[in-house]
Formats: sequence, structure tokens, C-alpha cells
Amino acid sequence: MRYGDGGGLNQAQRERREQVRWQAAGLFAAGVPAPRVAKILEVSEKSAYQWRRAWAAGGTAALASKGASGPDPKLSDAQLQRLRERLDAGPAAAGHSGDQRWTLARVVALIATMFHLRVGITTAWQAMQRLGYTAQMPVHRAAERDEDAIAHWRRYRWPALKESPREAARGSVSPTSAGRH
Repeated sequence: MRYGDGGGLNQAQRERREQVRWQAAGLFAAGVPAPRVAKILEVSEKSAYQWRRAWAAGGTAALASKGASGPDPKLSDAQLQRLRERLDAGPAAAGHSGDQRWTLARVVALIATMFHLRVGITTAWQAMQRLGYTAQMPVHRAAERDEDAIAHWRRYRWPALKESPREAARGSVSPTSAGRH
């Protein structure tokens, strides 16, 4: 993957790209021209020229990562840790009986209760991503489902149904077919 590919970055990806810029600074200090730096580091020449200008103006420190773009997250790291503890306790601990799943609407309500902060569904989703949670689709199965009967059917009945019809059974449905009398 080239340097410019991809969308939003996490902290590890920002650090990895910062390392690339610092390698560029070392090459610039050694007198390597920007097009050659671009080729060595597999970045665009435009990026190499921008880095060279920044490096010439402010040194290696000018190539440091500026952090995540966009506004700061609504929840701090400390608040996220408190939220994680409550999420790990389960929905029943937060007063949701019956369905034991965390939905984004429930997470929004939990954040409002815990931190007196109104957030939208998108913010709740971003917080869940920052915590490492992923979207999960629940598996709905009938309570009467008999796994042993299903396994037996799959092993013995399904192969017989999958077999193709015999050649002798095939024929023409055409009324003008020579084989038809």
C-alpha cells in the first residue's frame, strides 16, 4: 500500500506514517533529492516536496504527526474506560431486562445517564469502535431446534437429494422429437 492510500487512521497508523516522514528527513539531511526520496519511500513526489519544505523550515520536528484530524472526541479516555466497565457488566446491570444486547440507542442512553452528555447514534458508534467493539448480528434460532436431527438429515438425506437424475430419465419434451411416439 502506498502512503496516501486509505481513509481515517488510528494512532498506530499515524505513528507508522510519522516514521516514514522521519526517514525522509534523514534522507533530506543526506542530500537525497525529493524525487529520489519519493521513490525510496514509495510516496508521491508531491508529498516528498511538501516534507522537504517543512523539514527545511522547521527541521525534523516539523514532520511530527499532528494527531487525529477533525474535532476532539466527545468522550475522554477516562470516560471511555468507565463506559467499558458498564458495558462489560451487561445490559441487565443498566436496567434493560429481557433482551441482553447492547444497541446503539441503549449506549446513547447509558452515556447520557453516566456523563450527563447528549450524544447521537454516530458518536455512540464511534465510542464503541474506540473501545474495540464490533457490530454483531444476533443469531435467531427456534427454541425447538433439534441439532442432532439436523446433523442426521445433512449427513444422510441431503446427499441423496443432491444427486443428479439418471441419464435414462432424461428425454425430450418436444412434440416433433423423433424419439416420441
